[in-house]
Amino acid sequence: MLNLQDLVNLKFDKIYRIFEIWQIIKRTIMANKKNQYLLNKIQRGWSLPQSFYTDETVFQNDLEQIFFKHWLYVGHTIQLQKTGDYFTYEIGDESIIIIRNKGNQINAFYNVCTHRGSRICLQTSGNAQRHLVCPYHQWAFSPDGELQRARDMGEDFNKNEFHLHRVNVEVFEGLIFICLNENPPSFEPMYRDVLPQLKPVGMNRVKIAASRTYDVWANWKLITENFRECYHCPGGHPEYIRCVEGTASFDPEHVTERTTHWQSMGYITYGVDFTPDAWHHCQRYPFHRGYVTESLDGKPVAPLLGDYTEEDMGTFCIVTHPNFMLESSSDHALTMRMTPVSARHTRMTVTWFVNETAEEGHDYDIANVMAFWHTTGEQDWKLCSDNQAGVNSRAYRPGPYGEKEVAVKIFQEWYLNQLRDVGY
Repeated sequence: MLNLQDLVNLKFDKIYRIFEIWQIIKRTIMANKKNQYLLNKIQRGWSLPQSFYTDETVFQNDLEQIFFKHWLYVGHTIQLQKTGDYFTYEIGDESIIIIRNKGNQINAFYNVCTHRGSRICLQTSGNAQRHLVCPYHQWAFSPDGELQRARDMGEDFNKNEFHLHRVNVEVFEGLIFICLNENPPSFEPMYRDVLPQLKPVGMNRVKIAASRTYDVWANWKLITENFRECYHCPGGHPEYIRCVEGTASFDPEHVTERTTHWQSMGYITYGVDFTPDAWHHCQRYPFHRGYVTESLDGKPVAPLLGDYTEEDMGTFCIVTHPNFMLESSSDHALTMRMTPVSARHTRMTVTWFVNETAEEGHDYDIANVMAFWHTTGEQDWKLCSDNQAGVNSRAYRPGPYGEKEVAVKIFQEWYLNQLRDVGY
């Protein structure tokens, strides 16, 4: 039977709980009002208001509504060659374990022990062929995420109720994508639109030549906007404009000749364009005369990839929102993985791939394989960091997009659509 003090305490607990709920509702209402206010300030065809590039509240919302709800590129199956091989991917407060199981399948799990929440994998990569073991109380999980061992938990304990929390995975020609959303967007557009054009590259028949991570002091949207236009290329990328057609000059006769030739070989030459509702894009671009690959001198740097039989196949690229880009020539390819760290800090991981049979020192030199995009990438990182520094200023105001920045406007519409879809 409850005494008077118990009743007082119970009543106080209820009142305090009601107060907590009201505070949550109040914060949500205020946040929605602020979000709607921000959306109302946007002028179509202009860059975004300052807070979209600088405000931590907006950044956290970007994580929740975009990065945690869409497909994210995390790595390549070549990083997981044996049963139990794993690596982790960190974004926001989340850490994800990507691991190969005994059936040769790729699984992904939250790096969270189902006992009391400790991180399980404390290293960024390793092998757990038998078990993933939590360092706190030694609960052990199989590469399929099943709890195998939990000591001293009593006779009534049911291990089947404490398997690791699974994350959605798609393996696309060796490229690993994950989605933290329980109901992820359909991956079918990638198989329908991109796979037929990616197949000849042979991204499931490659080895990693090199990988570098760059800390870029810029908001992830500024980097994406930079990648969606070449208005900056004549002044920012002298190596790139010497290599790729259409970046500064255009030779229609040469472009027609290369396109017609590739079509005669059975290759698809039309692009898949971004729209305000689409998150994927791919395109094959011809090189200028005298260039057959993305290298500083235009000469090959490694053996041919995949199904290619000729050196001059142009550059085939894929971009998916919000964090992936692939560029491939006939002899090497690279991926760029974007990971937002804060409102003004983004981590870019660039990985270069060559044919799986190529021998370093004999068939390729790592420095030559990396040179073109290491140079071009560092130019972009500097441009984006300078852009962020200016956006941080009290003098910043949104500016109008030009005729060569149409794709930036399309990205902006896609971005805003994601916010509207959740009542932003």
